[in-house]
Amino acid sequence: MVASRTAREKKAAAQAGPLARVRIDLGDEEQFVYKISCSECTARGHRSWSAYRPGEDNGFMAAMDRWIFHLREKHPDADAPCLEFAPAAEQRLQERRDREAGADPA
Repeated sequence: MVASRTAREKKAAAQAGPLARVRIDLGDEEQFVYKISCSECTARGHRSWSAYRPGEDNGFMAAMDRWIFHLREKHPDADAPCLEFAPAAEQRLQERRDREAGADPA
């Protein structure tokens, strides 16, 4: 059985912890787009800091990885279940950087 958008949103919010606001929208191709924002931090004036980025890289793992990095940098004392996945998030980031460096002809 496939989880509903509401169920996925609740699960992501529970993993992200109390500082997070999680919303899941549907993208152009009916895929889930995860938007995680911080209840304490702002970016660009009055807007909340958000893990959402323009483009296709807004699936669960990508958004949660950015959220983990935000928590570790801006809220080091925060407690959130997702922080247990920080080593895996760092590994994915390094792998992406390695791929991008390998694709760069310069």
